[in-house]
Amino acid sequence: MSLESVRTFFSLKAPEIDVIVTEQSSATVQLAAEAHGVDADQIAKTICLRAGDETMLVVMSGMSRLDNRKFRDRFGPKPRMLGGDEVVALTSHPVGGVCPFGLATPLPVYCDVSLKRHAIVVPAAGAINAAVRIAPDHMAELTGAVWIDVAQEQVAVSDTPA
Repeated sequence: MSLESVRTFFSLKAPEIDVIVTEQSSATVQLAAEAHGVDADQIAKTICLRAGDETMLVVMSGMSRLDNRKFRDRFGPKPRMLGGDEVVALTSHPVGGVCPFGLATPLPVYCDVSLKRHAIVVPAAGAINAAVRIAPDHMAELTGAVWIDVAQEQVAVSDTPA
């Protein structure tokens, strides 16, 4: 049902976007990067969080980590990740296939600015082996997402010794 709800979402809102189904699992950032031949940071991971009484989806680049202080500064309460059963009940998507498209329950969607490092990102599409290729701004537009900055700052790694 979940993959079908995502396909329906795109057929109605963006028929030019194809849902890509692979033989191999793309349930983790690394597996998804391998399956789709992209850098791991181009994977747009979606996390389902609760802050106080608000449940939301936050989409961020694959190598980004949530910065709890930035999150609390933006939303107030500390974020709490939902358990797998609760995520499935709210989104209809299995963990590893969670995305902001074709949701069972309307949820606020937030896109982290870390996604803007890439012209194209690859979010899941409602199954552990399905995804789409999409521009971050187009994804935000289609899902009604609000742009936020809640990822930890990435530290550049230098190849030269200190």
